[in-house]
Amino acid sequence: MHSAVVLIEIGAIVLGLGLLGALSVRWSISPIPLYLLAGLAFGHGGVLPLATSEEFTATGAEIGVILLLFTLGLEYTAPELVGTLRNNAPAGLLDLVLNAAPGVAVALFLGWGPVAAVALGGITYVTSSGITAKVMADLGWLGNREVPVVLSLLVFEDLTMAIYLPILTALLAGAGLLAGSITLAIAAVTITVILVIALRFGHLVEKAVSSPSEEVLLLKVLGLTVLVAGVAQYLQVSAAVGAFLVGIALSGPLAHTARQLLSPLRDLFAAVFFVFFGLHTDPALLLPVAWVAGLMALAGVGTKMATGWWAARRAGIGPSGRLRAGAALVPRGEFNIVIAGLAVAAGITPELGPLAAAYVLILAVIGPLSARAAEPLGRYLTRRKAAKATVPRQQQSPDPSSTFTDV
Repeated sequence: MHSAVVLIEIGAIVLGLGLLGALSVRWSISPIPLYLLAGLAFGHGGVLPLATSEEFTATGAEIGVILLLFTLGLEYTAPELVGTLRNNAPAGLLDLVLNAAPGVAVALFLGWGPVAAVALGGITYVTSSGITAKVMADLGWLGNREVPVVLSLLVFEDLTMAIYLPILTALLAGAGLLAGSITLAIAAVTITVILVIALRFGHLVEKAVSSPSEEVLLLKVLGLTVLVAGVAQYLQVSAAVGAFLVGIALSGPLAHTARQLLSPLRDLFAAVFFVFFGLHTDPALLLPVAWVAGLMALAGVGTKMATGWWAARRAGIGPSGRLRAGAALVPRGEFNIVIAGLAVAAGITPELGPLAAAYVLILAVIGPLSARAAEPLGRYLTRRKAAKATVPRQQQSPDPSSTFTDV
């Protein structure tokens, strides 16, 4: 009987996702806000809580993030990754300073203390790689010039998280300098090993994974990606970083085939991830902290837009691409909730959890909508810039009293 209920709930979730996806296509919007709102409706404190399928949605959500980052990694080679990271290091540092500052300031203003400030700074800093990847794929941005800039910032953030999370865990546990240093060293070594394999031995990875059978190839690629992501997470490194670097290690025709095979699975489990996030957010706890979360979200939109604009401008990208880069960085999601969960479990500040959930939910909804709005606004700015550039100088009257000019 229990298994029947589980199957009914899973079937209802997947069917509901399909119906919401159909609505998003009809309305020409991203499906992510609809998935999040559905999770709120059927999660803890919602109108009809789903409990028996929780394990499936939790595992499916993790796989969704892993596959989103893996397919992003397939878009680029290892040398491109290293070059982009090197060129965009200043933008990555600006991203860290601009976006961590609001969280630190709010925590100190509310009197929560320095450890809570470190936690809330991480929550306001990091972009949701999963939501950003989904938005760029939905809007057909993956071939745009600004995408390498966005990806370099996302990877920079994920690598920063690999350093930040062990430090935060040590602070929350009250651990000494030695214990925190050991955890950090393990994380750094893990990242280095995975990156060296991707850079130096990618051709061997391709040879081991390659197969003339699509079924065998699917199983090999999926198994390798989830395995490396799990090992990375076990060693205190982001599973998303591990999956991204596996994608980097594969290139050429193999990457193209792997992308085609895994795209349906990616879309399914990515949708489950967004529903899972909503399922674990109690709407009743959001209202008391909504005003603080709203102010933080407003600041978060501004700082991420500024980061994306500046980074894309450094890369020689026009106004339209700069807007898209900034909008793509707005969503918050998986990492932010992980950080809040660590802080709440350590008993730092009970209000931090609902505040983080409200903040992330606002930006997870605003992010896809702002990305959609960036397209027409960017085209307007591009046309305006082009129109100014085409005005012949000789047609501009040297007489300042001349008000009208025939252009």
